Amino acid sequence: MGVMRIGHISLRVMDMQAAVKHYENILGMKVVHREGDETVYLKCWDEWDKYSVQLTISDSAGMNHVAYKVEHDADLDAIQQRVEAYGIAADILPPGQLPFCGRTLRFTIPSGHVMYLYAQKELVGKEVGTTDPDPWPDSLKGVGAHWLDHCLLMCELNPETGVNKVAENTTFFSETMDFHLSEQVVAGPDGSIQAAAFMFRTSTPHDIAFAGGPRAGLHHVSFFLDSWHDILKCGDILAKNRVRIDVSPTRHGITRGETIYFFDPSGNRNETFAGLGYLAQPDMPTITWTDPGRGIFYHTGNLEESFLAVHT
Repeated sequence: MGVMRIGHISLRVMDMQAAVKHYENILGMKVVHREGDETVYLKCWDEWDKYSVQLTISDSAGMNHVAYKVEHDADLDAIQQRVEAYGIAADILPPGQLPFCGRTLRFTIPSGHVMYLYAQKELVGKEVGTTDPDPWPDSLKGVGAHWLDHCLLMCELNPETGVNKVAENTTFFSETMDFHLSEQVVAGPDGSIQAAAFMFRTSTPHDIAFAGGPRAGLHHVSFFLDSWHDILKCGDILAKNRVRIDVSPTRHGITRGETIYFFDPSGNRNETFAGLGYLAQPDMPTITWTDPGRGIFYHTGNLEESFLAVHT
C-alpha cells in the first residue's frame, strides 16, 4: 500500500518547439497531448499511463512539481493525515485538477519542492501492447528510453546556519510515505552532515534522491535504458545531434548505475541510467559514502564542482 513509483515530472522550458524536438528525437518519447502552445505531455514507449513528462512554457527552466503514484485512492487520505501530523499543509484536489488524473494530494516538501500523489491516471498502454508483445516497438527514435526512472532534487544545505534540507526531506519521506534510505553521502569531520540521500519505494536503489547545495532546484531527471551498451549508444546519439553532454558515459559507485548526463535545450539536466545495481529491500542496511567523488563517479573518483553547482 502507499506510494508505488514515480508518476511524472513537470518541467519548465523556454522554447517549446526545441524542447519537444529534444524529448521526442533524442530521448525517444512520444507526444500524447497538447494544450495549445503552453503545455505538452509525453510518455516513453514502455510506460502505460498517459504521460510521464509535462512540459510547460516559461521564461526560466526548472521543475514545477514531481508526482508519485499510490496504489489505492484511500492511500491519499491516509498520507494526508500523516503529512499534516508532521506539520505540513496538504490539500486533496478533485479529479482533473492534475490533468488526466483522479483525486490528487498536493503538498510542499521541506526543501520547498511541490509534490503530488495520485492513484488514478488515464491508461493508454505500452506501445508494444500486452498480448504477445515484441521486446521493443519498430517506431523507436533516439535512445528509446523505456521509462521515467527518478529525479534528484537539490536542497538547501548550510552547515554554518544548521540548515540541512537533505536531512529534513529524508526524515519527512520516511515518516510520512514509508520511503527507505538505500544510500547516503556524509560530510564533516565526524560524518554528521547528511549531504545526499537516495531513497526508494520500489526494489531499485532509488526512486528519488536529494543533494545539498546553496539553493533548492532540480539537479536532473533520469530515464531508464537497458544496458551499458545503450548508454554508449546514447553518447553517440547526443554527439551526432550536437546535444550538450555534461558527463560522458561512466559508472556510479552510489547505486552502481551506468550513466551519462546531458542538457535539454533549456538547460534542464537529463540522465539516461542503466543497470539494476542491486535489489533494494526495506531491511537492507544503508550504504554510507564518505568519499563523494568515488561515490558519484566511481571510475575517476573526481567530482567536478560544476556537477552540483549547475542546476535549474
